[in-house]
Amino acid sequence: MRGDRLISILLLLQSQGQMTARELAERLEVSERTIYRDMEALSGTGIPVFAERGKNGGWSLLEGYQTNLTGLKESEIQALLVSPSVQLLDDLGLTHSSHEARNKLIASLPFRYRESANEVWNRIHVDTSTWRQQREKIESFEVLKNAIWKENKLELHYQRADGKTSILLVKPLGLVAKGNRWYFIASKDNDEIRTYRASRIQAAKPVKETFERPKDFDLAGYWRDAVKDFVENLPKYEVRVAVSPSILPRLTFTDRFVQMVEREDRNEDGWISVKLSFNTEEEAKGYILGFANQMKVLEPRELHDKIVEMAEAVVAFYKQGEFK
Repeated sequence: MRGDRLISILLLLQSQGQMTARELAERLEVSERTIYRDMEALSGTGIPVFAERGKNGGWSLLEGYQTNLTGLKESEIQALLVSPSVQLLDDLGLTHSSHEARNKLIASLPFRYRESANEVWNRIHVDTSTWRQQREKIESFEVLKNAIWKENKLELHYQRADGKTSILLVKPLGLVAKGNRWYFIASKDNDEIRTYRASRIQAAKPVKETFERPKDFDLAGYWRDAVKDFVENLPKYEVRVAVSPSILPRLTFTDRFVQMVEREDRNEDGWISVKLSFNTEEEAKGYILGFANQMKVLEPRELHDKIVEMAEAVVAFYKQGEFK
């Protein structure tokens, strides 16, 4: 186990350039103290690892040092060959390159691994599209990609959630795919990093100015923190309802804007008490009314009264007569 970890440290430093003990510990799921002991072990075998002190310090290999470790475990080969999302590769223009890379990788493997490597694509397939797929049109996707690689500032015409368009000058940092939707990550002149929905970028124009990409920027880490903050700050409107047992399976597969927080056993009437969490009261009213007499509001009381008013309004509307 320790030998595998030492090799992993060596390969991480070779690919990343410099990493702190904390970053290595998180990647390898061990303590920082273990990392320090591993560094002593690597140094003792003659591998030129050294630590740089200070705020921007960390562990790295002596410049120019390269290991020729090339052995791959079978599980590592499988990890490399799991089918990526075809849609996302299409968006990036990398579908053909992905197939070529796969063929080259398989050809480079020892013969005993080739058959099992080919079988990975026949046994595991990743599809990030939705059942009713509506691919978002991204007007300037190529411009965004090129600016990220060339570290070129962009002028964006961005449609905000309220429908208004803003003109922004940004420094492109990366693209993130969430499901089948793309997000553009960029910083403003004050270095504040923001997330933009790529389909809302109406136009993107490179300006004659480059920028220096922050050396400590970690796209995956930024996205992980941004998603956590977004989820924690979502509005929450919780409701307790009594539901007929016949619709309970439908609640298990609730829509994206509602979650079943908890459920209780059947009461004496055969109904089941369930707590649901919505983003807003409006979403709760429409959802609950859609179940008609199969769901009734227990809490809050004011929502119960509003549902009654909505139901009476629907009945009155349809009693007005035939539509002309």
